[in-house]
Amino acid sequence: MLREGRDDDAEAYIRLIGDAWAEFPGVIFDVDGELPELRGLATHFATLDGALWLAEDGRGMIATRPLREDQAWEIGRMYVAKSARGTGLAQRLLATAEAHARAAGAERMILWTDTRFEAAHAFYEKAGYVRQGAIRILDDLSKSLEFRYAKPSRGLVVEMLDAAAAASAERRLAEILIACVADGASVSYLPPLSRDKSRAFWKRVSTDVAQGHRVLLAAWVEGALAGTVQLDLATPENQPHRAEVAKLLVDPEFRRQGVGEALMRRAEQAAQRLGRRLLTLDTRADDQAAALYRRLGWQESGRVPGYAFDAEGVAHDTLFLHKASF
Repeated sequence: MLREGRDDDAEAYIRLIGDAWAEFPGVIFDVDGELPELRGLATHFATLDGALWLAEDGRGMIATRPLREDQAWEIGRMYVAKSARGTGLAQRLLATAEAHARAAGAERMILWTDTRFEAAHAFYEKAGYVRQGAIRILDDLSKSLEFRYAKPSRGLVVEMLDAAAAASAERRLAEILIACVADGASVSYLPPLSRDKSRAFWKRVSTDVAQGHRVLLAAWVEGALAGTVQLDLATPENQPHRAEVAKLLVDPEFRRQGVGEALMRRAEQAAQRLGRRLLTLDTRADDQAAALYRRLGWQESGRVPGYAFDAEGVAHDTLFLHKASF
């Protein structure tokens, strides 16, 4: 159970943070010298119009506060005792803080995390956060460097990911690819798709994004990373006006919410800005996505019978589609 944090919970806050920092060599925990607000943390966040929570057993804490720009709220002071990790407490803490911020009008969630806290990075990435912006250098005793993570908080939002964001999204995108393949999507893989193979695919995508060979778009639904699509820009030199749409993926849990259409429309907008006036793609003829493409104005260029096999070894036709001057 969680409750609102109080100033007289100071010893619990100090213990949680001190124990967490002690797991990393070189991290110095000086309460009175650098973190005096821990002595009255509830009051500190109240003055910032924020909120603070503590687990009833004292094994976890989290806070959130509004920022001045972009209707954003910041997640902070999130710590979970080692004995409580893997129990679901971290997920409950984050969900509570995000729900509070969303109810208060947050359009975007932001957080900072030390570059050494790799387990925290994995946790936030699974929750749909992606890295954004430069690394922050703190003038503290620990000589800390921090990554900035962010994500849309509400509604259906599609954003283009840069190289850092693409790399940090690999875990969650791997989960989406695995789920789509298991659900029967025709995206070059057969079930069961291993996590290692899926992660390897997304690492290659991140490399292409970093090299400027690929555009990666991601869609969030109420703060959850729910889908993705790509534009392959690595066309031959005699086709500088063309791009290929690839790997339209929507997590099965988020189907029929307009995610696929939103991704495709944003892909077309991105292509237009890049001067790519002709888009091409291929899809299994009986795949659900084929109807979406036609509804969005894509035209059939051709059909190849028996082009790809499904998990049962049955061959399916593949359609080749194009859209020009969109």
